Amino acid sequence: MSVYICSLNSGSNGNCYYVGDERDAVLIDAGLSCRETEKRMLRAGLSMSKVRAIFVSHEHSDHIRGIPVIAKKYDLPVYITQGTFSNSSFLRLELDRQYFVRLTAFAEVRIGDLCITAFPKIHDAMDPHSFIVTRGDIKIGIFTDLGRCCDNLIAYFKQCHAAFLEANYDEAMLDGGRYPWHLKQRIRGGRGHISNREALQLFLDHRPPHLSHLLLAHLSQDNNCPDLVQRLFNDHANGVHVTVASRHVESAVYCIGTDSIGAEVRKVEQLVFGF
Repeated sequence: MSVYICSLNSGSNGNCYYVGDERDAVLIDAGLSCRETEKRMLRAGLSMSKVRAIFVSHEHSDHIRGIPVIAKKYDLPVYITQGTFSNSSFLRLELDRQYFVRLTAFAEVRIGDLCITAFPKIHDAMDPHSFIVTRGDIKIGIFTDLGRCCDNLIAYFKQCHAAFLEANYDEAMLDGGRYPWHLKQRIRGGRGHISNREALQLFLDHRPPHLSHLLLAHLSQDNNCPDLVQRLFNDHANGVHVTVASRHVESAVYCIGTDSIGAEVRKVEQLVFGF
């Protein structure tokens, strides 16, 4: 039993995360154009024919701009909370209501053998949610756009075999950077994003023993450096495969699996494959 994960893009220029098994898959957000999403999935050896649904974390454009075209082209349901739907005039104008399915916090959504659960997070959006995707005993977390590490995030992070985790900014780079004061305050003020330090502290304090892969996500282009955050986490990885999810190109496809009796996680560093 295995789950395959891939970051198709991660950053303020677009966010899209793939989670699936041998038969079915879902996209968490779709902030790339349909054409670019297809191109990156093809390069990764993934197939849109396996994607069954799109789940929306919140209404910011870098998470939703590709949804109308993708949903219509592939006839995909779009799972979205009432608050997010109400606050997104773009989605309401560009996509017929028949595509939308109401998403409720902590309610399990079954897509084949995948179980997707949304839970509230802290971010400057109307009704933002993070996700945990479960197949059997395997749990994958998608945790980005976090104002701070709340109790919900901690509880679900402790369960993960693999996770996409935001590490948005380096504090010194943000302080010394070109952003105006009000934008710096928006980012670090408790409802924007978490820093490298905050992400690392979550990892150190609450990393489960079965966590095998961590993809650091939603790095700021101006206030962070992939090499910097990679080195920071490598110093504390202790056997966890840590990589940075790029804002320019898709990641490798990672296979997260259990052995035949489901006792422990088997790590496969990179598995790119065709279906």
